[in-house]
Amino acid sequence: MNFERPHRRLNLLTGEWVLVSPHRAKRPWLGQVEKIPPERLPQYDPDCYLCPGNKRSVGIQNPPYTGTFVFDNDFAALLLPEDRPESHTEGNLFIAEEENGICRVICFSPRHDLTIPEMSQEEVEAVVDTWSDQTLDLGARPFIRYVQIFENKGAMMGTSNPHPHSQVWATSHIPNQPAVELRQQEIYAQSHHSCLLCDYLKAEQSSGERIVCQNETFTALVPFWAIWPFEVLVISNQHTGSLPELNAEQRKGLADILRQVTIRYDNLFEISFPYSMGFHQTPTDGQAYPFHHFHAHYYPPLLRSATVRKFMVGFEMLGMPQRDLTPETAAQRLRDLPVLHYKNRASS
Repeated sequence: MNFERPHRRLNLLTGEWVLVSPHRAKRPWLGQVEKIPPERLPQYDPDCYLCPGNKRSVGIQNPPYTGTFVFDNDFAALLLPEDRPESHTEGNLFIAEEENGICRVICFSPRHDLTIPEMSQEEVEAVVDTWSDQTLDLGARPFIRYVQIFENKGAMMGTSNPHPHSQVWATSHIPNQPAVELRQQEIYAQSHHSCLLCDYLKAEQSSGERIVCQNETFTALVPFWAIWPFEVLVISNQHTGSLPELNAEQRKGLADILRQVTIRYDNLFEISFPYSMGFHQTPTDGQAYPFHHFHAHYYPPLLRSATVRKFMVGFEMLGMPQRDLTPETAAQRLRDLPVLHYKNRASS
């Protein structure tokens, strides 16, 4: 098949298609590349409600933390259950049911100016350990069925506070996207008697065309069906279901691969690269999910430069997602970038 002509690719994890139009931008990186002034943040901001020792808007004072710091979100999207779950149904058209849960904020560091790509290996390992601990803690609650950990980085992704942090929303139902992926993985396992992502990762490693970076325990690649220009999928090399199932070496490997991916992101346009990232883990509803394979998604919006982003509009909202830059080209561009952060290169 001629991948230089318009074609569509199937997303195995969702069952949906993405339109690829490589003829529209065969060499998109040769155009103008605008740069924005570097963001210069202080190590400590007295007005930041996430910095150590500062008061949050509800009047609660943060402790003088020196590592990671976790607290219940002061403006949580979910609330603890009351007496019993309620539902509402009017005929077959108006259906609603109660959604309970717990929302927490996880600060990566007391430093206001450090994000994952600028943190040390040990500091990122501590973040991975905290994510795992939160999964165990929240997943053990009898009314929690799923623990969704995610990070929105950058104002472009709606982040109102630059202090490095992520969130965890633990819900009483399995959310839409994990539910769709679970179903697709189950269908594949029933048909092929093997794990979808195990088979997919093996094929990608054999090709190497879309691999961005890898170590002994994790692989980062631009998926064959990627929608966002520099989308990345991080997959555990061994079949495992969730963060708490990772052993010490796997956690170190995960921290390393997250640093490798995000350093390349920052180096691409020499900015603090925006993205939304999240882990898809085994549900905590007490059911068995032997077909589920632990992974993380990175969805960054930037396309041509630090100021030119991709928008999901028009045909993409009403028809199907579309991309110009092929996943293979995106992977090569990321793979070829240095793993030394551009700020360190400038100072060396």
